[in-house]
Amino acid sequence: MVRICKIEIQNFRSIRSLSWRPSSGLNCLIGPGDSGKTTILDAIDLCLGARRNVAFGDTDFFGLDITQPIRITITVGALPDPLKDLDTYGHFLQAFNRETGLVEEEPRQGIETVLTLRLTVDSELEPAWSLVSERARALGLERNIAWKDRLSLAPARLGTYSSSNLSWTRGSVLNRLSEERPNLGAELAHAAREARVSFGNQAGIQLAETLQIVTQKANELGVPVGAQAQALLDAHSVSIADGAIALHDESGVPLRSLGTGSSRLLVAGLQRAAAQRASIALVDEVEYGLEPHRLVRLLDSLGAKENPPPLQAFLTTHSPVAVRELSGDQIFVVRKRLDGAHLVQLVGIADDVQSTIRLDPEAFLARSVIVCEGASEVGLIRGLDQCWTLANGRSMLAAGTAYVNVGGGEPDRCFVRGIALRKLGYRVLVLVDADKPPTPATVQEYEALGGEFITWRQGRALEDELFLSLPDTAVDLLLQRAVDLLDEELVSAHLQTQSNGQVTLAGIRLQRQQGIAYPPEIRQILAVTSRYRKNGWFKSVTKFEALARDIVGPHLHVSDAGFIGLIERLYRWAHAA
Repeated sequence: MVRICKIEIQNFRSIRSLSWRPSSGLNCLIGPGDSGKTTILDAIDLCLGARRNVAFGDTDFFGLDITQPIRITITVGALPDPLKDLDTYGHFLQAFNRETGLVEEEPRQGIETVLTLRLTVDSELEPAWSLVSERARALGLERNIAWKDRLSLAPARLGTYSSSNLSWTRGSVLNRLSEERPNLGAELAHAAREARVSFGNQAGIQLAETLQIVTQKANELGVPVGAQAQALLDAHSVSIADGAIALHDESGVPLRSLGTGSSRLLVAGLQRAAAQRASIALVDEVEYGLEPHRLVRLLDSLGAKENPPPLQAFLTTHSPVAVRELSGDQIFVVRKRLDGAHLVQLVGIADDVQSTIRLDPEAFLARSVIVCEGASEVGLIRGLDQCWTLANGRSMLAAGTAYVNVGGGEPDRCFVRGIALRKLGYRVLVLVDADKPPTPATVQEYEALGGEFITWRQGRALEDELFLSLPDTAVDLLLQRAVDLLDEELVSAHLQTQSNGQVTLAGIRLQRQQGIAYPPEIRQILAVTSRYRKNGWFKSVTKFEALARDIVGPHLHVSDAGFIGLIERLYRWAHAA
């Protein structure tokens, strides 16, 4: 089964230069919009696809600079025997060293034998495909891959129009399922209705094995084709050719009438079945047209959970569902560096990365990430963001900012998570309590990578900041919210326990009825009590989100100046991307 070992792109669309060694299995590309993900898939398709003519325009050149030719160079390994034929390709066979990522001119024992194919487009806009080899060039030899061999390299593209793979057109996945081919006879000259029936019956006999595979895969994937798929003359066809024969369900309805998601799902299953003959698949926006459960099924069909992988797949996605279903060694972040070159970086399977993939996959699809110590901070940000959006229409989410919840524990966890995300090129802000100091060396490593952080003031947790910084009316609301969420007796019991019987809920209410402001010591007892271990009054994303939206946000402008400064800094950072 052919595998792409290395991809090099120069001056193609948004990519000035890129060099990438993909994995031999599933490669899911993520990154900000316009980062070049689809361009990479198009480059693979154009270089390896079985097509004789491709139209290029000036807009296909990086920066519209037609003086710098487009070069797409792809090195392929796991070659079938015809592509290793010495008489045909002997001077062009090379070796690929997976440890160094280098292509060596001479094949040798213990190193994978490869071919390198290059697509070049200059200012005349005429594409030229050729095999790359310094040995052959020194001998004055030039050649392209033979057409029949290109068919074995050509990737299957599951795009918006994947239904084209549901008829026996040239390059269709159906032609790769078996050696069977339809035998066009005189029946095709009959009237359309009569021909559909008569020719369909004959095609069904000739394509029995293929139809059996189609039916089996459709049933496995939950795509409705009935008891047996049929090969009937396509009613939409306007020419008498291979493409006139298409898949239909048992009622004679063309399968290309299926929805986009169902078409993609079925074609992916067929591509899996045809992997021995066509082992590279390209899927742009893999989630398009699919509900989450069917998206998971599509990923499974492409071998996301299998080792060794059944085929090599290149995907792009903006779906957290897709990210969550994959492993870190299947996800690659595409970024444009400051020097204009593109970088494709493996996310990896370190614990701090893999846990984020499972719990907060949205973070990998954002430009900026706020790493929060726990659910309280996440809820605070979400609630404040709703206030900001209502006030000035500027949402953090719209600015491309997401958050990660490390689930509490030692503050070092936030910085370690921040380090992992910074290494992948994300803007990162760590938001932590100041009641437990982090390890200085960990903080220094994080800052050296360009990370930023906000801590509450010395010795304070988030609840301390709220009860010590908000005005009296807001503290009244916080206390009443605790009573509403728990129970008056339970809140009172918490206060008495925490204060050794010195403070009661009734006593606080009496003082407030008399117009007495909250003294600092009472505020401090309320803060400590509200966050006490598992008995915390507000410790969940939902509770703190409502608290921030209904109480903190509306009273922020009359709060303590130090607290206002911290929140304003958070707001500025989130909107600075």
